Amino acid sequence: MTEVQERRRTDAATPATRVQPPKRSRTARMRVSARIARRQVRRTWVSSLLIMTLIALPIAGMAGVAVYVASMIGTTEERADVELGRMQAWVQSAGVPDEGFWQAPDNMWMTGYGTDYSGEIPDGEFPTDPTSVLPAGTQTVAISQGEVRIETAEGIGLVSAWGGAVWDERFEGKFALVDGRAPAASDEVLVTAATLDRIDGRIGGELVLSKSGESYTITGTFDDAAMPHDRSGVAFVDADRFGTPTWYLPELSLDWPAVQELNEAGFLAYSREVVLDPPAFSLPDGTEYVNSAAQQLYSVLALAAGLGAGGVAAAYMVVMLAGAAFAVSARRQQRALAIAASVGADAKDLRRTVLLQGTVLGLIAGGVGLAAGVGLGALVLALTDNGSATMFWGFHVPWLLLVGILVFAVLVGTASALVPARGVGRSDTISALRGARRPQKVTAARPLWGSLLILVGVAITIVCGIAAGAVTVSTTLPYGSPLRWLPFVGIIGGPILAQIGIILSGRWLLWLASRLLSRFGIAARMASRDAVANGARTVPAFAAIGATVFVGVFAIGLGVMTVEQSARSYVYSAPVGTAIATLYPAAEDPLDAETAATAADAARDAMVAAGVIETTTALRQEEYWADSVSDIPADAVRATALMPERVLRERGEDAAGMGWSWGELNSPHNNLTVVPADGLETVLGVTVSAEERAAYEDGAVVVLDAGYVTDDTITVGAWTERQWVFGGAPDNMPIDPATLVGDDGTVFEPEPAEDAAWERRLDAIVVDAPESGVTVALSPETAADLGLTAVDRYVFGRFAEPPTQDDMDRLYALADGASTDEYGVSSWVESGPSGAESWLIPLLIGVAVLVVGASAVALGLARFERRPDDATLAAVGGTRGLRRRIGFWQGLVIAGFGTFAGATAGILPPIGFWLQSQTAGQRAMDLADIPWWLLGTLVVALPLGIAAVNWLVPPRTPALTRRNVIA
Repeated sequence: MTEVQERRRTDAATPATRVQPPKRSRTARMRVSARIARRQVRRTWVSSLLIMTLIALPIAGMAGVAVYVASMIGTTEERADVELGRMQAWVQSAGVPDEGFWQAPDNMWMTGYGTDYSGEIPDGEFPTDPTSVLPAGTQTVAISQGEVRIETAEGIGLVSAWGGAVWDERFEGKFALVDGRAPAASDEVLVTAATLDRIDGRIGGELVLSKSGESYTITGTFDDAAMPHDRSGVAFVDADRFGTPTWYLPELSLDWPAVQELNEAGFLAYSREVVLDPPAFSLPDGTEYVNSAAQQLYSVLALAAGLGAGGVAAAYMVVMLAGAAFAVSARRQQRALAIAASVGADAKDLRRTVLLQGTVLGLIAGGVGLAAGVGLGALVLALTDNGSATMFWGFHVPWLLLVGILVFAVLVGTASALVPARGVGRSDTISALRGARRPQKVTAARPLWGSLLILVGVAITIVCGIAAGAVTVSTTLPYGSPLRWLPFVGIIGGPILAQIGIILSGRWLLWLASRLLSRFGIAARMASRDAVANGARTVPAFAAIGATVFVGVFAIGLGVMTVEQSARSYVYSAPVGTAIATLYPAAEDPLDAETAATAADAARDAMVAAGVIETTTALRQEEYWADSVSDIPADAVRATALMPERVLRERGEDAAGMGWSWGELNSPHNNLTVVPADGLETVLGVTVSAEERAAYEDGAVVVLDAGYVTDDTITVGAWTERQWVFGGAPDNMPIDPATLVGDDGTVFEPEPAEDAAWERRLDAIVVDAPESGVTVALSPETAADLGLTAVDRYVFGRFAEPPTQDDMDRLYALADGASTDEYGVSSWVESGPSGAESWLIPLLIGVAVLVVGASAVALGLARFERRPDDATLAAVGGTRGLRRRIGFWQGLVIAGFGTFAGATAGILPPIGFWLQSQTAGQRAMDLADIPWWLLGTLVVALPLGIAAVNWLVPPRTPALTRRNVIA
C-alpha cells in the first residue's frame, strides 16, 4: 500500500472536524444567490434565450388577446358618445301614456308596463311629440331612420337611410360630414362613401330610388360611427321621412326623475347623465338590475377567466419544456454550484440559486412578451378594424390584467426551475467536483403510482360515460343536482389522470422500451439508454408532446363524431350548390297567385344576374297563421301525402326520445311540392329517366321517402285549413311509444283524425335523392287535377360551376333588393351540413407545429448535452453515420412516446361521450365516425417525420477533448 493510499485510509477512518462556515444573514444569502443566478443567466445565454422564448411566446399571445378583447368592451362614456355624439340625450315615442310605462336606466331595450315586462302593450295611441312634456324652449334635433331601395351599378340595393340633419356639428362622435356640403333642399342627399362606390357615382351626381324613380342630387358624403365603412347609407333632409323620429337634445340634460316623467308620458329616453351615473334600479319582480358598468366589469372578469384557463394550458407545456432546458442547464452548472457548496453554501442556497434563475428569466421573458403582445394586439386591431366604432371602441390596454400576466410569467419561470433546483439540492458535491457521473436509478414508487393512476383514469372514464347517459334521461334526478354534471367532469378528468400516470411512469416506461430497442442495434440502444439516463430532460419533453396530442385527439375524435351525428339528421332544402329563393308575403295575408308570380319573376331575374344558368319555380300550398277560426276562409283546403300508421309506429319505436325536425318542404302537414317536369333534375339533384318523366307527366308522383309508399302508390288526403290549424287533421308524424303512456301507466291511442275532404291514391315513383328537401313532387297538371291551390313559393337555380363566395354575395345582394312592400325575397345557396374540414385542418396544423416545436426543443437539448458523449464516440471509432442514427432513434423515442401517450389518453373522452350517447338513448354517436386512419397517421407519421428530420440534420464535428473517468 502506498503512502498516499495509507493516508487516505487513515483520513477516512478518522472523523473529520467540520469547519463551520461563518453564519450569514438570510438577506445576505439571498443577495449572493441572486448574484450567482444573474451571472449564470448571462453565462449560459443560449439556454437562457431558449427558456425566455418558451415563456415569452404564450405571454405575448395572452397579452395580445387581452388587448384585442378589451378593445371590444366599450366603456360607458364611449357607448354614450357613439349613441349621442355631443348631444345630451334623445327621446323616442315608445309607450302608451299613463299606463305605467317604465324603462331601465341604461338599457333602452328593457321596458314594460307596471309590474309587467313581458312585452305586452296596452291598448292606446303612442305620443307623437315630446315638446309638451319637455321644458318650454327646449331645442331638439329630429332624426328618423329606415331603409330605401336605390338603383346601383349592378341592379337594386337595400340601404340604411336617415332623415334629418345628421350633418349637425353637435353629432360629432355619432355622425360626421366627411366631404362636400350639407343638403339644403328636399331633392338633395348625403351618402356614405360605400354608397358612392356601389352606384358608381360622385359628389354632384344623382341617386335614384328604385321604386319611385325619384332622383336626388348628391351634395356630399357622411359617416355613421356605428356603421362599417363598407356599408351603404343615405341621409335625406326631411326628418319625418321614415315615420316618427327620435328627438335629440343638444343642451337639456335629463336626470332620472325627468326620464321617469317622460316614461309616464309614453316616451323612452337615453340620457348621458343617467347612463354615466345610473341610479339604483330593480326589475318588477324585485330582481336587482345589473347596470352597464357592472356588465362591463363582468366582461373583464370573463376575459380574465378565459386568459387564466388558456394560461394554465400553456403553462403546462412551458413548464415541461423550460424545465427540460433548466435540467440541462443545471447539470452544466453542477461544478460551479459544487464550488459554491464547498465554500459554505448549503442545499437551500443551491436550490435558491437555480430557482432565482427561473424567476429572473420569467421576469425578463414576461416583459418582452407583454411588449410584443401589446404590439401584436395593436396590429391585429388595425388589420381587422371595419370602421365601426362599436367593433373596437378604442385601443384599450388592460393594465391590471397585464400586471397579472407578468406575475404569471414570473411564476411559470420559477416553476420551470423547481424540479432541477430540487435535484441540485440533493447533488453530491464531491462527485460533482470530481466530474463523476453515475447512472440514475429507477425507483418503484413512481411506476406503481403511475400505473395506479392509469388504471383509475380509464375506469373513471368508462364509469362516468355510462353514468352520464343515465342521468341524461333521468326524470327523477333534480336538474340542479351535481350528479347531472359530475359524470361529464369524470369523462374528461379520467383521461387526464391517465396521462399524469403515464408521465409519472415515464422513466420506467423508457427503461422498458430501452430493453426492447436494444435489439435494434447499437444506435437504438444508446439513444434509448440516453433517454433513461436523462429522464429530467426527456420525460418533460414527451409530457409536453403528449399534452398537445391529447387535446388534438380529443378534439378530433369528439368533434368528428358530433359533426357526423349532426350530418345524419341534416335536412336539405336542395342539392348542394343550388341557389334557392323563398318568396313570402310582406303582410299577414298569404301571397295570392298574381303577387307570387311577380315575386318569382323578380327572384328569377336576380338569380340570372348573379350567374345562375337555369331556374325552376316550385309551387306550394299556402298555410295560414291565425288567432281564431274566423280568420281562415272556410273553403281553404290543404292536402298532404299520408304515411301509413304502421310506418309511423315503427319509426317512433326506432327513434324513441330523439325528437324530430323538418324543413318547410318536407313538413308532414304540407309535403306536396309542385315541380314542372323540366325542373325535376334541378330540384332533386338526380337524373330522371325518360320513362319516369313520362309517368310523372301522366299523373304519377315522385316520392323521395319510401315510407309513404304502399304497393307502388301513395295516399293523398285533404283537410280544411281550419282543421290543420285548430285540430281535426291527422298528425302524420312518427308515434313515440313513450307518448302513449300516461303518468299513471295508462296506455291510450292517438286521437283519430276527422274525415278528410277527399282522398286519392296516386302511382309513386321512388327516387333516391338524399340532397333534396322535397318529400313528394307532382306536376302542375296533377296538382290541377287534384284541385290544389298552390302558388309560386320557391325558385331554384343551378350554377354552371360550384358558386364562389363572390357569387353568393352577389346573389344575396340582388335578391335582397328584389323585395317590395307587397312581397319579400330571401335567398341563399344550399351548402349542406357543416363539415369538419374548416376546423380539422387548422387543428392538425396546430398540433403538428406544437409537437414539432416541442420535439425540436427536446432534441436540441439532447444534442447539446450529448456533445461530450459524441466526442467519446468519435474517439473510440464511432462514425458520423452512427451518430446520425442515434439522433434518429432519439427523435423516435421522444416524439413517439409523447404522441402515443397523448393519443392513448386523448381517445378516452370520445369513448366516454360515445358511451353516454348509447346509454341516453339519443341519436347515438358512432365510434366508426372517428377518423382512425387519421389518428393512426398522426401517431405514426409525425414521430417518424421528426426522427427523419433529426437524422437529416448532421451532427456537429465533435471536439476531441479529455474526458473525466466515470466513477
